[in-house]
Amino acid sequence: MSTPTATPDIAEDIDLRAAPLEPWQVVVWNDPVNLMSYVVRVFRTYFGYSVDHATSLMLAVHHDGHAIVASGPRETMEVHAQAMHEFGLWATVRRAPQ
Repeated sequence: MSTPTATPDIAEDIDLRAAPLEPWQVVVWNDPVNLMSYVVRVFRTYFGYSVDHATSLMLAVHHDGHAIVASGPRETMEVHAQAMHEFGLWATVRRAPQ
């Protein structure tokens, strides 16, 4: 006598390709608390930006109210935003426009 074998129902038409990585952005917002020199120092020490690039971003934050300081995978951007919070900066993460 033969033992019956169980055959699971398998949907063979499932697409198993990985979803494309969507870019996300870290936005730092202007605040009335932090000095401009401090914001430049944070961008330089945390992101490793040059003086000119960090200053340009700080001026965008100051004059425009915000600046995109980093872009990449969502999880990485969430880590960066948390780091900005730990430095006392107001930062959010948003999906990059397509």
